[in-house]
Amino acid sequence: MAAPATQQEAIQQFIDLANEMKNQGASIEAVSTALMRACAVYSTYVVTGNDGALKPSGIEKMQQLFGDELAAIQEVKISGAEAAKN
Repeated sequence: MAAPATQQEAIQQFIDLANEMKNQGASIEAVSTALMRACAVYSTYVVTGNDGALKPSGIEKMQQLFGDELAAIQEVKISGAEAAKN
């Protein structure tokens, strides 16, 4: 697998892998949970390194960041659905 050149390419690689896991028989719930946990593990690593852990304030910051990303994606999806109606 080639290194992604853009953030969107990286996102697509994660989605492709998730779909591959689903197609191999994993439930979408299990795949979703695994992706969230992998994100939590990797985000902790980015902030604290291999041996660190987030303090409660760091957890709150990560929750806010994830929530902001989720909200932004939903806005795009809603706008797209509304545009498709017209």
